[in-house]
This record gives sequence, structure tokens and C-alpha cells, in this order.
Amino acid sequence: MRKGVCALFRLDDDKNPELTIRTESKALVMMKMMRSIFTVFLLVGFSASAWAGDATYSLGAGDKVRITVFGEPDLTGEYEVDGSGVVAFPLVGEVQAASGTARDLERRIVAKLQEGYLKHPTVNVEVLTYRPFFIMGEVKAPGGYAYRNGLTLMNAVAMAGGYTYRAKSNVWVVTRDGGERKMQAEEIANGNFRVLPGDTILIPERFF
Repeated sequence: MRKGVCALFRLDDDKNPELTIRTESKALVMMKMMRSIFTVFLLVGFSASAWAGDATYSLGAGDKVRITVFGEPDLTGEYEVDGSGVVAFPLVGEVQAASGTARDLERRIVAKLQEGYLKHPTVNVEVLTYRPFFIMGEVKAPGGYAYRNGLTLMNAVAMAGGYTYRAKSNVWVVTRDGGERKMQAEEIANGNFRVLPGDTILIPERFF
């Protein structure tokens, strides 16, 4: 076979196999290779974007994190951000976590450990589980639910058993970080709005 030519074989029938040979030019093969490489870059880019989103996530009460202090197994473990927004950490006591990222918490722990405990501590913080979100009002099972990545308002309603017959199903009131936002159906039609850990969703009652 000549260099730069690819041969593909196909059996069209089990009893009477017919061998067909289709040749493709080197240019076409290269185009397919480039398309595959481009797909890989897209997937890598998507993963990087997801990671960047986690890196900017603000910790809050109810989040559980794994804190690793390299070379110090007695300090390494799982910790929860308590109701006052702090993590109770061995040796140094309470460390502020709420309203900061995992990287912020790393820096705060390093700074405290350097105050007479360790000379050059290396700390890593990883979010294990996110604090719950809450859905209230006209749903069948209101309350708090475990957060999962990519959660939408409609997913949240489904987790709460769906709407009651009194629900105004085209309006959602979302409270986040002390601010309240009223969402209309057209605003979430494109799927861009995402529920975040700690959000409170209110499904209002419609008036007959």
C-alpha cells in the first residue's frame, strides 16, 4: 500500500462477505486527527473551567473540608465549618473559614502554624461536601437538601417532590448571601442560572 493511504475493510454480509476497500487521502486523515485533538482540548478546557469554579467558591457554615498538613498526620483530617463560620483546628484553635475560598483558608492555617508551631508548613484544603440548600413554600416536601454540582431550580423543585397545586410555578425567589432575587420563568429558560450551596429558594403561592 502506498504511503499516505489508509485502507478500511467492511463485511456487508455474514454469509456472502463482500470486501470493499475505501481509500482516503492523507489530507482527510489529517483532518480527522485534528478534529480528535480539538475535542481533547475542549474536554481539558471544560475540566479546567470546573476546577476554576471550585477555586472561587466561598466557604460557609455546613461545608466539610479535608485539611492536609504535609508531614503532619496528626493535623490532617476532615473538618466542618461551624455555625460561626470557623474551623476548630488542632494547636491553633479557631480559624476563620466563612466568606473565604479554600486557598484563603490554607493561607490562614499556614500563618497560624508559623506562630511558634511549624517553621515551613505546607497545607492543602479540599472541599469534600457542600452545605445544603433550602427550598420552602409551595413544594410537597420543603426543607434542606444536599447540594450537588450543576443543580438548577427545576432540579431543586423535583428533589422537594414537585409543586403543590397552590404553587405559582413560574416564579422563584432566591435568597443568596443576604440578598433576595425574584426569578421569572423566562430568566431560567436557557438553563444558565444555577443553585449554589446555602441558597434558600421560596416557591410562592398563586392567587386564584
